[in-house]
Amino acid sequence: MFRRLLSTAVKSTVPQTADVVIIGGGPAGLTLAAAIKNSPVLKNLNCKLIEGGNLIDPLESFHTTTPEDFMNRVVSLTPATISYLQEIKAWDYVKEERTETYDSIHAYDGVTGSKIEFDSPEIATMCENFNLQSALLQRIKDLNEVSESDLEIVEKTKVIEITTNEETNWPIVQLSNGDSIQTRLLVGCDGFNSPVRKFAGIESRGWSYDRWGIVATMKYKNDAFRYPTGWQRFLKSGPLAQLPLPNGWCSLVWSTTPELANILMKLPEDQFIAMVNAGAKLSPEEMGYLYDLAAKNDDTLIDEINWRLSLFNSKLKPEEESSYPLELESMVTNSRGRFPLRLSHADTYVDERIALVGDAAHTTHPLAGQGLNMGQADVKSLVHTLEVSAQRGLDIGTKFALEPYFSERYPENHVMLGIVDKIHKIYSTDSTPIVMARSFGVDVINNLPFLKDFMVSQISNK
Repeated sequence: MFRRLLSTAVKSTVPQTADVVIIGGGPAGLTLAAAIKNSPVLKNLNCKLIEGGNLIDPLESFHTTTPEDFMNRVVSLTPATISYLQEIKAWDYVKEERTETYDSIHAYDGVTGSKIEFDSPEIATMCENFNLQSALLQRIKDLNEVSESDLEIVEKTKVIEITTNEETNWPIVQLSNGDSIQTRLLVGCDGFNSPVRKFAGIESRGWSYDRWGIVATMKYKNDAFRYPTGWQRFLKSGPLAQLPLPNGWCSLVWSTTPELANILMKLPEDQFIAMVNAGAKLSPEEMGYLYDLAAKNDDTLIDEINWRLSLFNSKLKPEEESSYPLELESMVTNSRGRFPLRLSHADTYVDERIALVGDAAHTTHPLAGQGLNMGQADVKSLVHTLEVSAQRGLDIGTKFALEPYFSERYPENHVMLGIVDKIHKIYSTDSTPIVMARSFGVDVINNLPFLKDFMVSQISNK
């Protein structure tokens, strides 16, 4: 079934030759590999994917024996992203019973309570990373069965060095397994610390947000029915998002300061669940007091939270209850994780025989759920650029042939990065004039349906 999907153990001092080498087996790298093999124009290219980690066995295991619990690495896919995955026929292999499409987003200010609600069919679909990657691997396997030139995945193999062939100017990738590959086009889908970008000498500019994103898989109390909804409360320390998964589960993404992240990560699970419930409703002053209790490992923390939430809930009118998420009651054990948040943008996405895709080219705050979708849009644009170049008889690795990809994607990504960055900064302050201005603006927008529809179209890329 795999044919040449896995690399052989044969080593050679003579570099292998490829048309395209993709570094990185994440969603962007696997989507690019599947899209190239799915393309009638590009399918016969000699293409290899290099991944430093253990890739195939875990994805095969997910496909054949789906885990009972949802995983904590979950992404929000826009309709445009799903449409492209359907176009390359990878979506056929996604386990849709483990995805959740939602039609509503409720975002509200943790200081003033001002809110904005977006309602539109299929705003986004939550999907585990492994679900997406497993589907892409299955599609690649099927394409290899009918292709004249198989796509080879070299896993558990790191990039040691990248040099240049002095005669051809092609990049030569030196691998930890002793192999080397010279390639017409080297594509970096290798994340923020991209070796490909560093080899090309492409500058990446940006800054750390001095924030960490905490993720966890959690379950709501089964005491009421709610249509799947994305919830986001903007606290001063960062947004707290609860995004729906099937059967009353949700994916938590809580952006907060390093100090508070340390406190929250060390809490026992029952106290952590209580803190998430508190973060969805209680005032900044109350949250500050609760953080202090948590830092002291105070045994009264849960009782204190429950008492304060009881007071809060008792003051809600029946019609106001739907303005807040249901309370959480459990979580998948050991599903908590954290990652640093930053903004970065490469000066260019292309150079001679080099292309950057996804996080290798840009990273963003997760508050809008756009990071992976931006990478998928990069893939679509790059594949189209390669198709046009090949049809025109151009060398697909030249900077001239690759420029249309950069020209299309850089401006769109730059705008999205700027918007997300400004939203983060506006909600990261308690300056009274700014707080009043942002609340006024949100209240105005919430009463302008045409403007909200426009914003939804931008968020979901419809």
